[in-house]
Amino acid sequence: MKPARLLVNLDVGDLEAAERFYTEAFGLKVGRRFDGAVELLGADAPLYLLAKAAGTPAAPSPAEARDYRRHWTPVHLDFVVEDLEAALARARQAGAVLEKDIVSHNWGRIALFADPFGNGFCLLEFSARGYDAIAL
Repeated sequence: MKPARLLVNLDVGDLEAAERFYTEAFGLKVGRRFDGAVELLGADAPLYLLAKAAGTPAAPSPAEARDYRRHWTPVHLDFVVEDLEAALARARQAGAVLEKDIVSHNWGRIALFADPFGNGFCLLEFSARGYDAIAL
């Protein structure tokens, strides 16, 4: 069986602002544009920004409305970078909110953020061994 491909979809309240944020913060490039969406390329998986207005029903629970204030979800994006300080500065300049400053681990360093739409993401800078430093 051929492995499934991964596409990342992210609801945003302002498509232009989201495009600007993700291209400036992470160097992603616009691929295709669709009605109410934009494809960003350059990461290991394409990122699709989907325009969904705040207050509209959020599937699968139509009783829940989209809310772009800071929220927690067990699914988030990790961006692996070569220079954490430079990436941190770019992300903040683009509009990210630093939630936890750089912390060092055996596998590398990490900083935690929120994008302008309340979505959490992390910037990771791996050590020479990366996750192999902690693999069992």
